Amino acid sequence: MKELVKYLAKAIVDKPEEVIVTETEGDKTSIIKLRVAKEDFGLIIGKKGRNAEAIRTILRAATAKLGKKPTLEIIEEDK
Repeated sequence: MKELVKYLAKAIVDKPEEVIVTETEGDKTSIIKLRVAKEDFGLIIGKKGRNAEAIRTILRAATAKLGKKPTLEIIEEDK
């Protein structure tokens, strides 16, 4: 799932080299942290949160067969 989020995020942002994705997996959950450049934070969130919600929807669909519940945390870099 980490690679999926990285692929989607890099397609949206202006600085794809600053996209960092980490994943912590539990038995039934998966926490994915997405870090983007400060200038790209608004692009990832999107108008009224549409981009962020779209990424979360794709994650839920991708993990449905695995029986895991994904949580996406979007973090703004302080650079």
